[in-house]
Amino acid sequence: MTKNEQAALCIERLKAEYPKTVCTLDYDHAWQLLVEVRLAAQCTDARVNVVVQELFAKYPGVNELAAADPADIEAIVRPCGLGHSKARDISACMRKLRDEFGSKVPEDFDALLSLPGVGRKSANLIMGDVFGQPAIVTDTHCIRLCNRIGLVDNVKEPAKVEKALWKLIPPEESNDFCHRLVDHGRAVCTARTKPYCDKCCLADICRARKEFAE
Repeated sequence: MTKNEQAALCIERLKAEYPKTVCTLDYDHAWQLLVEVRLAAQCTDARVNVVVQELFAKYPGVNELAAADPADIEAIVRPCGLGHSKARDISACMRKLRDEFGSKVPEDFDALLSLPGVGRKSANLIMGDVFGQPAIVTDTHCIRLCNRIGLVDNVKEPAKVEKALWKLIPPEESNDFCHRLVDHGRAVCTARTKPYCDKCCLADICRARKEFAE
């Protein structure tokens, strides 16, 4: 089986298993998702969703958050970990949105990458979830599962995994495919426990199944 054939089966089966996949960060506006994806680094989406309620209530827009003292932002987001650096990046990002983009999140990948604290993963998430464009979000679930399944061969660098997946995943499937990898990584192909290969819809095409069966 080629990697393209394997990828096609993964898409088909994960789509059947998780038909209504969505981003698990709660947001109403694009700028809020920018804030949340920065806070989600080394933090669970569930905790981020709780923490931002206070943040967005106090600062309900880009301009308000851009004008906030980073120390005040840090006091709110500290439960997400790395509070100082995250608050600094959020403040700088919102100020750049205000000053250079008219307080609007740009619908351009390179422009998104120019924002403080925004890397390829975050930019892809915004392009896919907000603007409905093809996107490959190489988060920890994506990287772990793609290596286990065999879609990539011992590749851990996010940018290299992303590049490999662009060759395997049709653009129209890319965004939802990555969300479904998150769903599957949380429910079945877990990181902190032995994967539940006995109930995995990909078990017969997964390279790592034999390893975990031993």
